[in-house]
Amino acid sequence: MDRFEELSAFVRVAETGSFTAAAEQLDLAKSAVSRRVADLEARLRVQLFRRTTRKLNLTDSGRGFLEHARRILEDLAEAEARVVQAHGELKGSLKVALPMSFGLRHLSPALCEFGRAHPGIRFDIDFNDRRVDLLQDGFDLAVRIGNMEDSSLIARRLFDARTIPCASPLYLDKHGVPESPADLARHSALVYSNVPEPERWSWYDDAGRRHTIKVNAVLRANSGEYLGEAAIAGHGITLQPTFIAFEPISRGELVPVLPNVSWPVSQAWAVYPPTRHLSRRVRTLIDFLAERFAGVPYWDREIASAIKG
Repeated sequence: MDRFEELSAFVRVAETGSFTAAAEQLDLAKSAVSRRVADLEARLRVQLFRRTTRKLNLTDSGRGFLEHARRILEDLAEAEARVVQAHGELKGSLKVALPMSFGLRHLSPALCEFGRAHPGIRFDIDFNDRRVDLLQDGFDLAVRIGNMEDSSLIARRLFDARTIPCASPLYLDKHGVPESPADLARHSALVYSNVPEPERWSWYDDAGRRHTIKVNAVLRANSGEYLGEAAIAGHGITLQPTFIAFEPISRGELVPVLPNVSWPVSQAWAVYPPTRHLSRRVRTLIDFLAERFAGVPYWDREIASAIKG
């Protein structure tokens, strides 16, 4: 039995929830569809569907295999389209994992623009700060900010993600403005808990040496957005990514603290699993994001203007 026919039958049955409906869509006899799925299960040595007299459900193995099967069929269709028309329209699905704050603020508009340019693309987007397993969960692409710990993934750098401590004018008027990083120890700190050592803030001296100070954390949260709001309300100083802090700084709601100190810089990456064939959909999206965020990001330019002004 042709593997393509087996995959096509399996995907259609999974999507329709019925051998009868799948057979109608494929213009085949129900017995032929059933045989193709049975041959696939026999070859894989796993049960893909749980069959009862009333209902047809995917097993755990079936759900995991479905994402891969869909991608194989879509990649094959795309490859055929590329042969027919070298610059044909992008089609198919893209399953993308994005960090919450950066994804909602800066990647959402980018993906909407990409979708308008390529209406044949269907997006499945997961906004979450957890690091998903791209292979296990069937993701085509993820955007990650920080150190690349998984060496099995392929990464393309997008931009430098900078941080800056900031506080409200109200807080600084009441508690004073720190004149050196050491002064931060006597201030109330609002810390991001989704890092290994939330209460230790680092900076670099003119010689590039790294220094660390333990801050007085009066608030811990795993949301940079919430920490920014707490800082605006006057609860303390927070070390924020500039892609979050630039808007309240531009509005005067937050003031950069020690702006001439070198604070930590991470890299933002587009990462994807190693495959023998990178689909044109994924490659085009990565190129689009790399071009969009090339150079100094607009949020860092806005902060630089606010500091100079």
